[in-house]
Amino acid sequence: MSALFLILFLALVGLGFLNPLWWVAAAVLIFGVVHYGRGGYGRGGRGGDSDYGEYRDFRDRQDRWDRRYSRQRRGRWNRQDRRDGEHGP
Repeated sequence: MSALFLILFLALVGLGFLNPLWWVAAAVLIFGVVHYGRGGYGRGGRGGDSDYGEYRDFRDRQDRWDRRYSRQRRGRWNRQDRRDGEHGP
């Protein structure tokens, strides 16, 4: 399969000397092969489980972010509440 891509790429580069639009087509072909992998399934040929894994990783990062910054905000809110209590009405 990679030999087919190589031949197609070389043909597109060769045709690029006649019309530069073929060079663009060759670049798009290479981008597609590198970005989507040889499997052609969008994510390098990985299965559907990777979608849940990516979601789980995102959720874990979001949870860590929320825990980290909610502690900082909580301390700031407590300090502001104490300051408000000192000044009083």
